[in-house]
Amino acid sequence: MAFILTDTGALSGAGFDTIIDVRSPAEFAEDHIPGAINLPVLSNEERARVGTIYVQESPFRARKIGAALVARNAARHIEDSLMGFDGGWRPLVYCWRGGQRSGSFTSILQQIGWRAEVLEGGYRTWRRMVVKTLYDDPLPFRILRLDGFTGTAKTALLAEVAAQGGQVIDLEGLANHRGSILGDIEGDQPAQKGFESALVSALDRLDPGRPVLVEAESARIGSLRIPPQMWVAMRDSPRLVIEAPVAARAEFLAQAYAGLAADKSALSERLNKLRTLAGHDTVDGWLVLLEEGRLVELSASLVERHYDPAYARLRKGDESPVLDRLKSDRLDPAALKALAGRICDTLDA
Repeated sequence: MAFILTDTGALSGAGFDTIIDVRSPAEFAEDHIPGAINLPVLSNEERARVGTIYVQESPFRARKIGAALVARNAARHIEDSLMGFDGGWRPLVYCWRGGQRSGSFTSILQQIGWRAEVLEGGYRTWRRMVVKTLYDDPLPFRILRLDGFTGTAKTALLAEVAAQGGQVIDLEGLANHRGSILGDIEGDQPAQKGFESALVSALDRLDPGRPVLVEAESARIGSLRIPPQMWVAMRDSPRLVIEAPVAARAEFLAQAYAGLAADKSALSERLNKLRTLAGHDTVDGWLVLLEEGRLVELSASLVERHYDPAYARLRKGDESPVLDRLKSDRLDPAALKALAGRICDTLDA
């Protein structure tokens, strides 16, 4: 039995208990349906071997070897990962195009008595729908951008707005890249396709009848590109601008950097990359402040000598409308909660 995917949001209401991606670990790492687990019926090496035999020797021989490997790996997954499920378990299984890998594994699961189904067209069907959403069709959302100098707690405000019931998309969170000198210091970024799948999944959870708040970004977040239709929706959207004095922003940034200070080499490496822009004397001074643990002074200097000039260059010529300028002398939790409340009022207006 095959499940026909009509749109990317259809899976959430389809009633499947588990989504199983039986592709190789490398394929899964590049992208997969959000929430899927990886139970590969061919490893990276096995998939390459079978493919080589198919092309260089014989398709029939490749299918025989592939079938033996799939059966062996399927047995291992059943023993190691699936023994705890009862007879009512209903998984959805997919591979690259809904062919032999997913068909074989699903058949085994069905013979056991589980209500397994194959995704018609496999991962390629999912990917086509992601491309349609983010590359072809205009997004059905009214976007508002949260803007402001670095250190105005925009990411924290997104989380607080969401906690107060506002609709938000944290693009930097999906891209695993916090911008500024922090970059991808928290971990590697996903592949472009993986980022896009996560974005579509986040959009599917939103109400098109309500505005969506995103952080004002450039067209790239680290190594990733904001997909075209998302960028079009963001580019000329109205902005809510957060304004706070340098002292408050420095205090906020110092708290963000505190967790990194234990590994000074990682932050030092980021600072050293700014020598061309800021100059050797300035960066040397930053490194001294870092070494001495004077994070508030370091943050204030970064704001004045790097972040604010970079922001000014980025916003030069931006004529998109400003709905409001929200000013705060503090950026502590109480102040952020109050700012988020004002933002929610604007979103609901």
